[in-house]
Amino acid sequence: MPEQFIEEEIKVKPTKKEKPQGSFTFFQKSRNALMGAADAVRRVATKGTFVEDNRRIEAVAQAMDGTIWSGCTNGSIIVWDGNGNKLQDIHYHSSSVQCIRALGERVWVGYASGTIQVMDVEGNLLAGWTGHSCPVINMAIGGSYIFTLAHHGGIRGWPLTSPSPLDDILRTELANRELSYTMIENIKVLVGTWNVAQEKASFESLRSWLGSALSDVGLVVVGLQEVEMGAGVLAMAAAKESVGLEGSANGQWWIDNIGKTLDEGISFHRVGSRQLAGLLIAAWASNDLKPHVGDVDAAAVPCGFGRAIGNKGGVGLRIRVYDRRICFVSNHFAAHQENVSRRNADFDHVYRTMSFNKPHGSTASATSVQLHKAASANGNQADEDIPELAEADMVVFLGDFNYRLDGITYDEARDMVSQRSFDWLRERDQLRAEMKAGNVFQGMREGPIRFPPTYKFQRNQPGLSGYDSGEKKRIPAWCDRILYRDSRPVSIAECSLDCPVVAAVTAYEACMDVTESDHKPVRCTFSVDIARVDELIRRQEFGKIIESNEKVRSLLQKSHIVPDTIVSTNNIILENQEDVILRISNDCETSKAAFEILCEGQSITKLDGTKYELPPRASFGFPLWLEVQPSVGLIEPGETMEIAVHHEDFFTKEEFVDGVQQNWWCEATRDMGAVLLVNVTSSASTETITHRINVRYCCLVPSATPPVTNAPSGAVSGSKNNQSNYLQRSDFANFGSSEVPNLCDVPKRSM
Repeated sequence: MPEQFIEEEIKVKPTKKEKPQGSFTFFQKSRNALMGAADAVRRVATKGTFVEDNRRIEAVAQAMDGTIWSGCTNGSIIVWDGNGNKLQDIHYHSSSVQCIRALGERVWVGYASGTIQVMDVEGNLLAGWTGHSCPVINMAIGGSYIFTLAHHGGIRGWPLTSPSPLDDILRTELANRELSYTMIENIKVLVGTWNVAQEKASFESLRSWLGSALSDVGLVVVGLQEVEMGAGVLAMAAAKESVGLEGSANGQWWIDNIGKTLDEGISFHRVGSRQLAGLLIAAWASNDLKPHVGDVDAAAVPCGFGRAIGNKGGVGLRIRVYDRRICFVSNHFAAHQENVSRRNADFDHVYRTMSFNKPHGSTASATSVQLHKAASANGNQADEDIPELAEADMVVFLGDFNYRLDGITYDEARDMVSQRSFDWLRERDQLRAEMKAGNVFQGMREGPIRFPPTYKFQRNQPGLSGYDSGEKKRIPAWCDRILYRDSRPVSIAECSLDCPVVAAVTAYEACMDVTESDHKPVRCTFSVDIARVDELIRRQEFGKIIESNEKVRSLLQKSHIVPDTIVSTNNIILENQEDVILRISNDCETSKAAFEILCEGQSITKLDGTKYELPPRASFGFPLWLEVQPSVGLIEPGETMEIAVHHEDFFTKEEFVDGVQQNWWCEATRDMGAVLLVNVTSSASTETITHRINVRYCCLVPSATPPVTNAPSGAVSGSKNNQSNYLQRSDFANFGSSEVPNLCDVPKRSM
């Protein structure tokens, strides 16, 4: 492959006219300038954003004990009291909090990594698990389940009782019926790699490489290297990456022309792509497979010049196929015969640091990606030693890995190639030796190589005679490779839900007739078996378990029990701004009772003494004249909580003319009534016991009218006409809870 002038640090001896520079050469200066320019752009683009993103609040919810829970982008959860005082800072996960939902004495939290956690109101972690493969963006409670919505549109339901003994029983019963809802799907995957050496291919070359192998293929993934090179290109690419941009005109040319070869839009549809400087990867799905492909994420890892520049590195796509994660990574590793350890290090860096858990949405900043890390299975702080690629069901590495042949001369290699003695040549393959030693591509496999070395050729010269015959005479080598790992712990394992992806290489070939580059394109065809769950059948089996298993039914019935509670009164009369205490007692000896007080509706006494029923408040908020503290809470078993009900004075000057209220919504100077709902629930169900409380405010004292400014001389505050309204009151004593009108049926007042 061509060595770029920026690839290595070359020492140049100074001439007599030059000042001695030692090892600090022109090439080093170029490299430093390139890195400095890219880093300057990165610093400007991200200045101040990391700290802001690190503590930005993404979700807020009120727990049933009255505390406020806020979740931040760094995974921390801050608990506040009703006055805004910080009570607690909780940090169980490093990924960004996306949503929070509370019920009873439990709080559910969804993270950008797809992790779901359950905590109690004291902040103790009860359980955690991976619920989705992408961010959990919302939660909703219905019946005895909490439903989570993922960024890709998937919805899953979880029992509100979790964690509980019921989980283990259901898991065991469902596992025993696994065969009934397990389906095995087979797809054909075509993977191609080509170092194009900054050239562009003809339609005939693309057809020879990809178009001729499309029979029955469901998924096509193509990786390119050296789409474009040069110091200016690399600096621009680094600057683009710093501000969240990617791609180039050359990269788009390749994507468009490969798409034409695949008959894009008719037979295939592009599902994802990613470019980093000269590295490019793109994927297309067939019409039949496309409905089962989704949740596509892209990532890039630079390996050049201090792990900052994209002349070397990897670009990847993570694709969900039949609900299984398959990752494809296109790579370009360090060049030159002797740099075996650098190539190994490049692979290790790409494998360990590639992260697909990026922010979702157009408003996410460039630095937020640093905050999203993969979660461990138990939902605790992520173990950063576990790469995201390790969690995929299948991984395919493709690209110009640059491994060469050792212990052989150029002429010997040419002779062995002409004799097609590929087995003898493979014994001298650096990659094969490093894999045997466990130094690189650990746990991965490669199909049998039955094609000639793919590097290095003279451009536009067909046949095996086209190997490099120039001054350097580079030894032919298999630089361009495709390796993979599936779900099998051992090679004889069969496809199942425990081993969901099993792949086999059906063809591994090089296209020796393509001559545009000094590398030959390589393709590999996989037959992939994928075990998936038929959700309809599993739901049916789940229903059968609930109906037939007595222990499950008993536990479910217990979880639906709402603690018995008693309220001290159903009628409250407020006078003279005195507090009235409402007592709620939890008669249950085993469970906490969660309560929430809402306003179902209110009424105002008109000037003629008749009562006008106002429509119910849409938000179930309290009227301005009524204060209830606390309005939510948890009552311990056998305990009683006191609720203060208080009349709140309020006046707005604009609502009075000559000391007389002008608007029907001026509630403070009339007799008023409200119906409060005390809803009591448990932590495991939305079933509710409701107590209705009738609250009436008696406006007895005319001095409650606010002072009037700029009133005409004839206007007298608290006049006889105005005072008569205070004394006309309907008989509230006989207004029992059974007589509470259905305020939802009251028509709206015409304006």
